[in-house]
Formats: sequence, structure tokens, C-alpha cells
Amino acid sequence: MILLLLVAVVAPYSEARKRDPHQAPKNVILIIGDGMGTAQVYSSIVAQKGNSQFMRFPYTGFSRTYSRNSYTTDSGAGGSALTTMHKVNNRHIAMSDEGTEYCSFFERAVKRGKKVGFVVTSSVLDATPAATYAHVTDRKMFDTISMQMAKCQYSFMMGGGHDAFLPENRHDGKAPLDTLANKGYTLAFTLDEMEQASRLPICALVAPGDPDKAPARNNMLCRGVEKALKLLGSKRNKNGFVLMIEGSQIDWACHNNDEEYLKAELSDFEKMLKIVLDFAEMNRETLVVVTADHETGGVTLHDGNIERGVSEHHFSTGSHTGVMVPVFAFGPRAYHFTGIKQNIDIPDLIWQAMWKKSGKKGSKK
Repeated sequence: MILLLLVAVVAPYSEARKRDPHQAPKNVILIIGDGMGTAQVYSSIVAQKGNSQFMRFPYTGFSRTYSRNSYTTDSGAGGSALTTMHKVNNRHIAMSDEGTEYCSFFERAVKRGKKVGFVVTSSVLDATPAATYAHVTDRKMFDTISMQMAKCQYSFMMGGGHDAFLPENRHDGKAPLDTLANKGYTLAFTLDEMEQASRLPICALVAPGDPDKAPARNNMLCRGVEKALKLLGSKRNKNGFVLMIEGSQIDWACHNNDEEYLKAELSDFEKMLKIVLDFAEMNRETLVVVTADHETGGVTLHDGNIERGVSEHHFSTGSHTGVMVPVFAFGPRAYHFTGIKQNIDIPDLIWQAMWKKSGKKGSKK
């Protein structure tokens, strides 16, 4: 009798563990470390003394990040490339110079019946999250971007930027929060309110402007990701989900050439990666792709101590650089994300992984 019970319990688990790696993923999680180049990643690996979550990814590659009009991209063009499959000019969000709107694969996934969301450690109106839902010629058009966000059909949206949604702080006097409420969103303005919300859709604006640095934001990134995975990954969601997660302030730390700030943001990023990879490992139907929109700071590691988990960072600039950035992949069809790709190849490969029988090769330009 005990043997039969063991077989009944273990067999389904064994079948899940043997899931065909060529099978299309039900869920996709795109994780962006804003400004995170190879040096930042290796710094994180060293800091974790060999226990870095980056070491769990079986497939790795590189992404070329230049924009349509510049060798060195900004986050608007970089985020747009990673979500829309199109290179655009710097400062643009998912829109060409001629005014053509480029649909992100997040927007396309909604139309295919998947639930979609994002969790970021910046304002929800910042360039990278905006690239999933907005279409403007300048990333600072916050009134327009916030109204476009209020009208999108995403199920879970979390970050800072609450004050930009208030009529008294806007040039147009509109109230996008009313639009969201009328559409049935649960509005949360603290982490506790976000965690107490029991049903989708949710819009959590948990800071007036940009959230605090990692040590002061009360585990915001991990708490948001855990809540998103719990609700989006529910067994009741038969069609699956697409989620974007951004470690936004890796970029800000590198702009500031602040070594301690960078270390704290990378540590926070590692904790989030563990939550995601543990979910994907158990779920077996989730493709996880991690990359960056660009590198920031021109970071080099000229000395350190691996046993003590210490790296000495040198910053060569306070701006973005044009170097390639790493790509990591885990889960069904993760093997497509190797070699040197264009940044626009990444969303193309993600889309094909979800819907095509086999993915085509990326651009070689």
C-alpha cells in the first residue's frame, strides 16, 4: 500500500521533470537588469561566493544593443528593442520617427489570451516598463504614457510613480487612476495593500515617485515578484502568462559610479532570480530570459578576492556604453538563446518559443 502511494505521488513529479525541452513554454518571464553588463554580472557571481543564481542558467549568449540612430542606446530604444523586435531612435518608446507604433510582444500576448504583467524598481512610467505598453516619441511624455498604461489590458502592474497619476500633478488634468478603477483594477499604494489584494487585475503604485534604493525599499522587488507569480501562475490561469521584471536601479548605481549602491542592487537582483528560477524549476512550463538593455558605467573589475566574495569596481564613465550585454536562458526552448544576437532577436525568439514549432535563427547584422 505504501509503495502504491509513493508511485502515485512520485509519478506525476517525475513526468513533470521529464517535460520535453522542445515543448512550447506556457509562461515567459523576461528579466531586465537595466545597465547590467558582463562585469556587473561577474561582480554578482563573485559576491555570492559561487552560489550565484546566474550559475543556474544552462544557456548563455550576448546581445548587441545599439539603437536605430546611435552606437550607444538609451533605455527607451533599448527597452523597445527587447519588447517590439524593432530598433528605434534614442528616447523613443516603441514608435518610429514617422509615427508608426510597434506592438510589443506583451501586447500581442494579451490578444492571444495570456495574462501579462510587470514588476519594476523604478516608476511604472520609466522607459523600460513603458516599452511594454506605450507608444511615444519621447520617453518623458509622462501624461501620455500614464494614460496609455491605464488603457492597456495588463493584469499585474507594480512599481513607483503614484504622484504622476494625480490630476493636480499633470498638465492635462486627467485622472488615469479613475480609468483603472473603472476597469476593475485593485489599486494598491503600499506593499502591504499589494500583498493583501486577492484577485487580478492589480495596479500597485507603491512609491510617490521612484522607489528607494534596495536596502530601504522593504524587499519590494521580491515581494512584488512573489505576488505576481502567485496570481499569474495560478492553476486557474489555463492560458499562462508573460511577465517582465526589471532591476531598474542597477543602472542608476552605475550612472552614479557608486560601488556600494551597485552591490546592494545586484544582491537584490539575486534574491529575485532565486524566486523566479525556483518557480520555473518546479513549474517546468516557464521560459526565463535574463538580459540588459545596455551596459552603464563602463565597469571593470581590476582586482578582488573570490574566497571573500569581493570585487573592486572601476567606472570609466557615468553614461551608457555600447558594449554587448549577456543573455541567460532557462526552461523550455531556452537553447535558442545562445550565440551573439541582436537585441531585437530576443523578443522574436521569445515569441517563436511560445507559438512556433521551431525558432528561426536571429539576425546576423
